[in-house]
Amino acid sequence: MKATGFISLWTLVLLPCVQLANPAQHEDVVKHAIKLHRGKGAVVTQRKQWVLESCRKLSGLLRQKNVVLNKLKNAIRAVEKDAGLSDEEKLFQVHTFEIFQKELNESENSVFQAIHGLQRALQGDYKDVVNMKESSRQRLEALREAAIKEEMEYVELLAAEKHQVEALKNMQHQNKSLSMLDEILEDVRKAADRLEEEIEEHAFDDNKSVRGVNFEAVLRVEEDEANSKSNTSKREVEDDLGLSMLIDSQNNQYILTKPRDSTIPRADHHFIKDIVTIGMLSLPCGWLCTTIGLPTMFGYIICGVLLGPSGLNSIKSIVQVETLGEFGVFFTLFLVGLEFSPERLRKVWKISLQGPCYMTVLMIAFGLLWGHLLQIRPTQSVFISTCLSLSSTPLVSRFLAGSVRGDKEGDIDYSSVLLGMLVMQDVQLGLFIAVMPTLIQVGVSTYSSIFKEVLRILVLIGQILFSLAAAFLICLVIKTYLIGPYYRKLHAESKGNKEILILGITAFIFLMLTITELLDVSMELGCFLAGALISSQGHMVTEEIMSCIEPIRDFLAIIFFASIGLHVFPTFVIYELTVLLFLTLSVVIMKFVLAVLVLSLILPKTSQYIKWIVSAGLAQVSEFSFVLGSRARRAGIISREVYLLILSVTTLSLLLAPALWRAAIMKCVPRPERRSST
Repeated sequence: MKATGFISLWTLVLLPCVQLANPAQHEDVVKHAIKLHRGKGAVVTQRKQWVLESCRKLSGLLRQKNVVLNKLKNAIRAVEKDAGLSDEEKLFQVHTFEIFQKELNESENSVFQAIHGLQRALQGDYKDVVNMKESSRQRLEALREAAIKEEMEYVELLAAEKHQVEALKNMQHQNKSLSMLDEILEDVRKAADRLEEEIEEHAFDDNKSVRGVNFEAVLRVEEDEANSKSNTSKREVEDDLGLSMLIDSQNNQYILTKPRDSTIPRADHHFIKDIVTIGMLSLPCGWLCTTIGLPTMFGYIICGVLLGPSGLNSIKSIVQVETLGEFGVFFTLFLVGLEFSPERLRKVWKISLQGPCYMTVLMIAFGLLWGHLLQIRPTQSVFISTCLSLSSTPLVSRFLAGSVRGDKEGDIDYSSVLLGMLVMQDVQLGLFIAVMPTLIQVGVSTYSSIFKEVLRILVLIGQILFSLAAAFLICLVIKTYLIGPYYRKLHAESKGNKEILILGITAFIFLMLTITELLDVSMELGCFLAGALISSQGHMVTEEIMSCIEPIRDFLAIIFFASIGLHVFPTFVIYELTVLLFLTLSVVIMKFVLAVLVLSLILPKTSQYIKWIVSAGLAQVSEFSFVLGSRARRAGIISREVYLLILSVTTLSLLLAPALWRAAIMKCVPRPERRSST
């Protein structure tokens, strides 16, 4: 076994050398290596003699390589001292010599990497899958690094070719007199070259050695590959523009975010087509839902289903569409805050704070109970319960849009209670996202460390409460000293030009969003607080701003609800319709009953009648469960099956929400005060 392993080892050592030998020796060396590997046609002394001779050849090649490297160094020094060469010619020749040096060094490294790989394989056990997997991973990493080095060498060759062309141009210019126009163009060319060098970021070289950066194999996909002639010319253009799509081994697709040459304007035509398609298809889908008495938002969700992976699969830039849709949530919550004045907030703040907390605790308790009966991990039970306890703020704000909500003397307005509780749930959402990393660690921790994890969760809760206090303190300062003068300045500058007013209000929304994000609470809360601060300036201000912002909100809300439809899978719902209907009805009924129970305890006796309407508004699952579910699935908290169940239950609960809301309104609101918002 030792002799065989020794011969096999040197067989691989000499195989790279075969490529360096002359063609006449190539076939003989290969045949002899095969015979030695099989143990035929040679005695032990002949084998030893052949191995020694091959080692001498390898040693000779390495000495020859060192001699060539010394000659290249001398040649580089000679070129740099040659006064008869221009700077461009010197740069080209030196660059060419350096590329050849790298080629020699990489060839030597490849030989010894092959030896190390064979040695590792011979020491391993063919029955050990883990060891084979590790060896495969190491070979894959070596191939990736080799591919990156070859790519860099190719880029350097292109640069050398460019330097050669510039050197030829300079020689031609020296041999002939240039006109005034040619001299101007030459100066412009040099200035453009300097500009490219100044703005180029060398992102690849700067990040390839950063910790956590991995080399990955990707596919570059060109469009219209069937037409080879047009594709060839287009490829030459896209090599410079970077408009191709990259696909990695995990089937993730990537597009250009920042080009190498930022002097040329570019547009993501896939994203443009996606937005245009969503806008065109949303009209008939929303129209159809309006005709049959459903909210238009379900038409937009249907539009996303038809265009998404479960339908025509025509949306290419899914991440970009979802990102743009998030702005729909921001502006929706801003308008909610615009209608939700600070006076109302002060009136219901105790109910808004206590209600969601009690409901979340009860949902987690029931989830742990059912998880214990069904033998589900506690971390998974806590996550599912918390995720299902959240309700959709954009959906309820659509229900409340335009409805009459006049307060009776001494009573509490149901819209104030409902929106206050939803805002508190948005705060809980930010808290839960912050706690999710701890949930992951608790899932793999031992019982001895659970106490530490509980303390860590309590510390996180304290940090969130401190951030909330800081956010409200900042709001108080802005309301007292800044918001009034700021709006009066905007109003004065925007007379006859609404552009300044829209831009100023949008900038204020983004400012509050940034403040809450820096304080580690949800960005949605910042949008709501921005609306509440502006509403403190009076009813006339609210009406003026609402008329300007509502069209923007409506368009972005269409994109948001369509992006939700991209993650709805009708085939899965059809396959498991019975189970999903049972789970959805159970969740809706449980949330409704728990909300009624909690509100019965915390509402004043004179306002007990609104508990049915508020409970109906809370009896659905927030669309943010899509976000939480995707993060939990990537983190390993929940399985793929649980993730699909959460998506389906969320979708069905949102579909049932209008019927439940309408029933509660018809039962509890007097007929003169009703206004159809569903």
